[in-house]
Amino acid sequence: MRLPTDRAKALRDAEAAQVSRQQVPRRQASRQSERTAPLVTIAKIKGAQKLVCVDRLAANLGLAPGLSLADARARRPHLIAVEAAPEEEARLLARLADWCSRFTPLVALDGADGLMLDIAGVAHLFGGEETMADEIEVRLAAQGFGVVVGIADTPRAAWALARFSDRRIAPAGASDGLLAKIFHGLPLTALGLDDKTVADLNRAGLRRIGDIALRPRAPIAARFGADVMNRLDALFGLERGAISPRFAAPAFSAERRFASAISRREDVEGTIARLAQDLVVLLDRQAKGGRQFEVRLFRVDGAMRRIGVGAGRPLNDPGTIARLFRERLDAPGEDELDAGYGIDIVRLSCLVAEPLASSQRELEQAHEGERERNLADLMDRLSARLGARRVTRLELMDTHIPEFAVAAIPASARAAPKVRAALLSLAEEREAQAAPPTRPLRLFERPEMIEAIAEIPDGPPLRFKWRRVLHEIVAIEGPERIAAEWWRRADALTRDYFRAEDMQGRRFWLYREGLYGRETIRAKWFLHGLFA
Repeated sequence: MRLPTDRAKALRDAEAAQVSRQQVPRRQASRQSERTAPLVTIAKIKGAQKLVCVDRLAANLGLAPGLSLADARARRPHLIAVEAAPEEEARLLARLADWCSRFTPLVALDGADGLMLDIAGVAHLFGGEETMADEIEVRLAAQGFGVVVGIADTPRAAWALARFSDRRIAPAGASDGLLAKIFHGLPLTALGLDDKTVADLNRAGLRRIGDIALRPRAPIAARFGADVMNRLDALFGLERGAISPRFAAPAFSAERRFASAISRREDVEGTIARLAQDLVVLLDRQAKGGRQFEVRLFRVDGAMRRIGVGAGRPLNDPGTIARLFRERLDAPGEDELDAGYGIDIVRLSCLVAEPLASSQRELEQAHEGERERNLADLMDRLSARLGARRVTRLELMDTHIPEFAVAAIPASARAAPKVRAALLSLAEEREAQAAPPTRPLRLFERPEMIEAIAEIPDGPPLRFKWRRVLHEIVAIEGPERIAAEWWRRADALTRDYFRAEDMQGRRFWLYREGLYGRETIRAKWFLHGLFA
């Protein structure tokens, strides 16, 4: 009995030569549009120019990938050959994957010419699998792409249908007999085996999937490897398959589809506001609030735009969420909302959610305070308008090296629990002691070298010269020894820090680098910060 698996769809670019069509000269491109000459892409393989991809017309004329360019021109003198551009083709395939996310958020790249979509539970939204496949083919054809679709219970079966079968859909829950009828006649390359294994199987007289499916498993596995039978099981659903989507599916999402595309910014903002209300309902069911949100705008012409915002605290207020996106659209340097021929799908997703403490609104206001909430909202709005990297706060880091003890992180980023506990502990300790700080609140960007004079080489300084000014020390405390972190840099020198005060009452934070007699013969002195 075949194990139940998720429905999957393989989408393959059947005219991959069109990926590089922007490199074809205008005159040649017009000839291709008139279908008077075949178009191929070529690449240098083992010192020879060979065909990499062919369009439908070239395939119908008997040209195939792997054929040398000289042989191809001998057969078809009017052949149009274009240098292959793998990087551009990869970027184009990624854009096609983004476009396909209008059907399902689980979209994975499949090699250099294919996409794999998990359509479990979404096909009915498009009128069924057959209608969904037709819509994909028609929409991509309008963009200039020819595709072949395969739909089956497993990714391996969908992959085989798209590339090697005239049938594009294997019915859900098909019987073993029907699956055998569909797949037994396909070549062994439909299993995704490497060329050497396929060649070895062909020399043994095994050329079709049915040739190995109807024979004992043990001898084939012993001679050609267990991978052959594993791929056969994956094809027939005896082994559960999975895909690796480019982006993880959001836990909470809401979308609107329009029969007539919208293009005005007011309509887009109004749609986001309504989607925020739907999204908050989903968040409230699990008593959660969102920390990161994303809007995807799908245009009719296939382009897709992402707009992301973050929050400094979990949000479950639709008005606040919509206001963050409004600020983001108003941000300086943000591209204008280019709707092209119109936007037909708007999707709002919550990428990161956190539990909300259950409390009544009055108690929450009394506990948190209006000022704290207003400050958090202000930071979120500034982050959305100016960018998360321009609105930062300091966070304690897990190190005792002074210049690395804090780091500037986005104000909307979540502080680690250990860091929050350390901040609270430090604040309570300072409040209890009511003593001046032992370290400056702000340090120099880089420690500045000074000239210091001490009674003994490993003793505190008596005077030092900094920026051409001599300072006589009247009081000094220390040393506070800070050793280097051995797992970061083994040759780093130990530091002895001193708190010094000169005759004018100015206080400095100095350190001597290197232990005298053990790490260095002549230690260097630096000024790291000033006390206010």
